[in-house]
Amino acid sequence: MPEPTEEQAAVIDAFATGDDLVVQAGAGTGKTTTLEMLGASDDRRGLYISFNKSVAVEARRRFPQRVKCSTAHALAFRAVAIPYKHRLGAPRLPSYRIAASLGIQHALPLGGKVLEPRNLAYITLQTVQSFCWSAERELSPRHVPFQRGAEEPEMHQLLVQAVMPFAREAWQDVTDPEGHKVNFKHDHYLKMWQLQDPQLSYDYVLLDEAQDTNGVLDDVIKNQRGRTQIVLVGDSAQQIYAWRGARDVMTRAPGTHLHLSQSFRFGDAIAQEANRWLGAVRSGLRLTGHAPVTTRIGPLEKPDAVLCRTNAGALTEVLSHLGASRRVAMAGGGDELRKLALAARDLKAGRGTSHPELLLFKTWGEVQEYAENDPSGADLLPWVELIDDLGYEEILGSLQRLGDEDSSDVTISTAHKAKGREWPRVRIGDDFPEPDPEENGKPGRIPRAEARLAYVAVTRAQHHLDRGSLSWILDHPAGQPTVRTVAAPRRPAPAAGYRTWSDLGPTPKKGH
Repeated sequence: MPEPTEEQAAVIDAFATGDDLVVQAGAGTGKTTTLEMLGASDDRRGLYISFNKSVAVEARRRFPQRVKCSTAHALAFRAVAIPYKHRLGAPRLPSYRIAASLGIQHALPLGGKVLEPRNLAYITLQTVQSFCWSAERELSPRHVPFQRGAEEPEMHQLLVQAVMPFAREAWQDVTDPEGHKVNFKHDHYLKMWQLQDPQLSYDYVLLDEAQDTNGVLDDVIKNQRGRTQIVLVGDSAQQIYAWRGARDVMTRAPGTHLHLSQSFRFGDAIAQEANRWLGAVRSGLRLTGHAPVTTRIGPLEKPDAVLCRTNAGALTEVLSHLGASRRVAMAGGGDELRKLALAARDLKAGRGTSHPELLLFKTWGEVQEYAENDPSGADLLPWVELIDDLGYEEILGSLQRLGDEDSSDVTISTAHKAKGREWPRVRIGDDFPEPDPEENGKPGRIPRAEARLAYVAVTRAQHHLDRGSLSWILDHPAGQPTVRTVAAPRRPAPAAGYRTWSDLGPTPKKGH
């Protein structure tokens, strides 16, 4: 294991005091290595929690055996899901079958549109899913999701009144080991585990990627405070999954707050670009680059990856690179785009669609009108225009030509799917818009969510970054270099009985 940097050493020493910790770890700053250092720094029994199974499996190889490495779902499964195991392998139930099982017999007129029973069944399951992501103890109207084309409060209230009785019945079926009305899913037993107020019998808990914690796991972790040491590690500036219940649990969490700002992924040029976006996020953290890594910013003709803001932007890039006879892959595959294209096909045929974004629309013309004239549908407009310009047949045909990443010349990804990834040469796509100017002509405010997404995108590059449609940040006041930095960490004295890094044996070679 490498020798710790000064910042990593400060984290190790603070950990030795037994106090709760919050570690803001910027992009590429050796977060995983730091967590390994904590696990190796004393003989206590620890629990490392990751969101991704493959990360947990890799952690088992790298952490000492006294540190249990797991996902939250795996912990919950062992605690509560054994009686439900047979339900996890059940065949998927179509929406019309779920509607019949729950007793959803009538369509719901809603603002000139109609939700069929199968649509209401899907929204019922969305409601249960929202409850399972939350810290709430009871299903409530706040868990019923707003639907495109029915965002007005009066329409949403009608939807709530219709859905809530079925959502309660669906949750009752979920919690019955012999239930059969809805499919039993992994988030269901995670919620059931949280409602049992579990106690984690470890000396400390290391929560990785803590900025993406949703309410259900946050509640479990909060309930351990005072019984075990809690260490939250992540990057609040990379919190980009609010749409699926994630929230920043780090910024105001109790405990000693420290940081990791030395990035080993890239050099100073990209570090300074990242700092522009950290300023726009209004983060106090600023990154420094790794001197041995040569990086530059400028145009790229043949990037290894192109990162886009939207699915429509990603598809445009796919078509462009296929047209240039390049072998193309999409991060995560092209299933989302394929489903949208099939939804367009069904709507053009006038038979409606089961696509969750477009449940309320029966024809393609309704979607066009919504995207063009309703502010709530503005984000759909690029996709609608692509369908109108190219046709769903050409889009589906192009998606069939996608290959796997190992054998492709370029990977196309949304910034969301690129999180946690890195490539040598990255170009930002053409669909990151500059904020509209204010009425007085001054540059428009950058929404914090958009700044976070841009920060994630630019920090995926290791050696060469092409700013693409994010170049406007150079002239925006929020993206100008500042001298604001986080105060240097204070190295607390270790508590009696705990070992510092120098106690662990010979000093390793310099690294991260």
